[in-house]
Amino acid sequence: MTRPPLVLTVAGSDSGGGAGIQADLKTMLALGVHGMSVITAVTAQNSQGVRGAWELPEEAVRAQYRAVVDDIGVQAVKTGMLASAALVETVAELLAGTDAPVVVDPVGVSKHGDPLLAASALDSVRTKLLPVATVATPNLDEVAQLTGVRVGSEADLTEAAAAILSYGPRWALVKGGHLEGEAVDLLTDGDEEYWLRAPRHDNRHTHGTGCTLASAVASGLAKGLSVREAVREAKAYVTGAIAAGFALGAGIGPVDHGWRFRA
Repeated sequence: MTRPPLVLTVAGSDSGGGAGIQADLKTMLALGVHGMSVITAVTAQNSQGVRGAWELPEEAVRAQYRAVVDDIGVQAVKTGMLASAALVETVAELLAGTDAPVVVDPVGVSKHGDPLLAASALDSVRTKLLPVATVATPNLDEVAQLTGVRVGSEADLTEAAAAILSYGPRWALVKGGHLEGEAVDLLTDGDEEYWLRAPRHDNRHTHGTGCTLASAVASGLAKGLSVREAVREAKAYVTGAIAAGFALGAGIGPVDHGWRFRA
């Protein structure tokens, strides 16, 4: 039997199943790759917010990573919630020694506004993690947190991308989902710009959007797609998942990772 491409997610667990490791693995399954995981933190989380978060020890994260990569191998890696400076630096060191494209989702806060990264870890993200990224996928809040650039309109996305690229990733995918109007993102390597546009769906159930997009990009890269192709396909997938997002609990429900199977 033919083995599917191998993708590893290094991220936190979302007990409600909408974001984090759970969203990553659902995305990978939907896109035809074999998903594997390194859990960095455990959250008590539901549709209304994060009730608690506990990071794992560095040795537990390192052991999970080595167990997977040394035996099974990997064709792309995606990072999400890393919680602390110590974990950011541990993961960055591991990624630097791995011959595979890396998609960094620099998770700072949850969909509900709960902090998922210590303020003391921001410098480690800038100086250790972003330099090993093939693609960095910050949203506008994360751009402001990391660079100080505040995006108020589509015209500001170019400045935001340049600020992210200054920390060393090969590509920046700045997500403009928080802007008014259509959902527009900018992908650039500093030389060429690719603008991705999609209709904005009137659906409040968007929990896990960032995790899903980054995992979809990593899945495309593991299949051998170029960065531009992987991002274009990921944008199409997440747009459909947002359109199909459903109510869950009393708060913000998740995007539907299996929407193509029910279309």
